[in-house]
Amino acid sequence: MPNADAQLAFIRRLPKAELHLHLEGTIAPETLVDLSQRHDGNPLSLDQARAIYQYTDFTGFMMAFKAVTERLRSPEDYELITYRMLQRLALQGVVHAEVYVSVGVVYYWRKMDFDPLFVGMERGRSKAEADFGITCYWIFDAARQFGPEEAARVFRKAAELRGANPSIIGIGIGGDERHTGADPFRELYAEARDAGLRLTAHGGETVGPEGIWGAINIGAERIGHGLSAIHDAELMSVLAERQIPIEINITSNLKTGCCVALADHPVRKYFDAGLMITLNSDDPAMFLSYLEDEYRIAQNEFGFSDEHLRELAANSIEASFLPAEQKIEYLRRIEKTI
Repeated sequence: MPNADAQLAFIRRLPKAELHLHLEGTIAPETLVDLSQRHDGNPLSLDQARAIYQYTDFTGFMMAFKAVTERLRSPEDYELITYRMLQRLALQGVVHAEVYVSVGVVYYWRKMDFDPLFVGMERGRSKAEADFGITCYWIFDAARQFGPEEAARVFRKAAELRGANPSIIGIGIGGDERHTGADPFRELYAEARDAGLRLTAHGGETVGPEGIWGAINIGAERIGHGLSAIHDAELMSVLAERQIPIEINITSNLKTGCCVALADHPVRKYFDAGLMITLNSDDPAMFLSYLEDEYRIAQNEFGFSDEHLRELAANSIEASFLPAEQKIEYLRRIEKTI
């Protein structure tokens, strides 16, 4: 096992992209206290905030996510969490992030107008890019359990705002796969593609390989989680042949109970089988799954060498929706990392 300090320094030097990250899941307990002081009559203490992040399964995580998002109420709140998210990523050597935003939760559950909140996000993004040199794209995420009608509002809002906001790059469906598969969203994905949006989808996190097949069949260009592909040899072959990127989230899968034990996680089997995988943090504040730690887990627990970590960093750049010339620049920097 490499020296911990040298290992962390190497990982931080690697130019990386973070491709599976939920904005709301980056809100640390300390920031939640700040938000609570803005909005709650009886503000949370730090201990109370930390207690919200304690859960043992996917349902518990969803309830914690709800408790956090209900305290996001103003453009200033979204500016704050965006800036702090990108600041934390830059410290880990992340040069680019493609971040899911739960627009569906804003519309369906909270009945709020998203446009002014997005203005706050953009202010935070612009300030962070100027201060830290990190770039950020937004992926508008619809919670699948709210159904296609609400997803249509989310995807069409992305198309509407994209003209004036090139930082909006794509759409996705997250939420609870146990409620519905991907097929009901097929026509909406075709509409989004025709509007120039890139397509992602969570698949195979809480259900079997059918969740991944469904995501592929509606045109998803990247698959979030893909945890259950290991149980379907034909699917593994298709993923390897087509080089469909799989956004791997090791710690997240453990914390939600979707993967029972670290030794059971298929990340190394995917890599050895030739799948195009990337390492990601998902909801880092909620899972304590910061990206640099995911790289350390890959090396310390699954035997990835430094050269393998370079390959994973390169995968994250190649699988991103960055322009080709920007990808080439970052890939050259990765090659020179020592």
